[in-house]
This record gives sequence, C-alpha cells and structure tokens, in this order.
Amino acid sequence: QVRIVESGGGLVQAGGSLRLSCAASGRTFSSYSMGWFRQAPGKEREFVAAISWSRSTYYTDSVKGRFTISRDNAKNTVNLQMNSLKPEDTAVYYCAAAARPIPTMTLRSYDYWGQGTQVTVSS
Repeated sequence: QVRIVESGGGLVQAGGSLRLSCAASGRTFSSYSMGWFRQAPGKEREFVAAISWSRSTYYTDSVKGRFTISRDNAKNTVNLQMNSLKPEDTAVYYCAAAARPIPTMTLRSYDYWGQGTQVTVSS
C-alpha cells in the first residue's frame, strides 16, 4: 500500500514558476515509477510527466522544456518543477505511483493516486 500526498499548488501569473511535491509512504517507494497527471475543468485527466525507478524521465509534448520531474528515494518524494507557466496549465495536478519499473502515460497503469493540488495560472 502506498499513500500519496501532493503539495505546492497555488495561483501564479503567466510566465511564473511553481514546484509541486509528492510525498509517498511505503518502504518500497524506490521500486515504483511515479507520474504526474492533470485535469482541467470539463476535460479528462491527462499525462504530464513520469519518472522511472532508475530516474529516466518522460514528458508530454506541451510541457517539454518547461517542466522537470525528479525524485528523492531517500525521502520518498517526487517533485515537479514548473517554469514558464501558461494559462492552459491550469488544472488539478495529481501524483500517482505505478508498481512497474518503466512508467507509462496511461492512467490505468497507475496503482495509487493522491488527492490532487490546484494550480491556477492567470493571464
């Protein structure tokens, strides 16, 4: 069982930055792939970024070059550094854990989810 809690969301102007953090419980955290997803009002939840247990990273095209995902296995945390934010990045951001070495972009491949944190980017 893995419990996930996100933090770091908030309101920021376009062009600004935010850093989201995800704290996960469980002694086997290092064996999980971790992902960030987001859901805007009226839209489906979509993949944003993921990191494997060996720290390989994956991003959706719209955030490449702006967002950076990282993990600290000693602290059981995953971070998402978001720079050059745009109004279209506004969404609830969710952290998720997948019991697999290589992450995917598919929601159903993730086993545990946090409650989400709101990110609002004003124009």
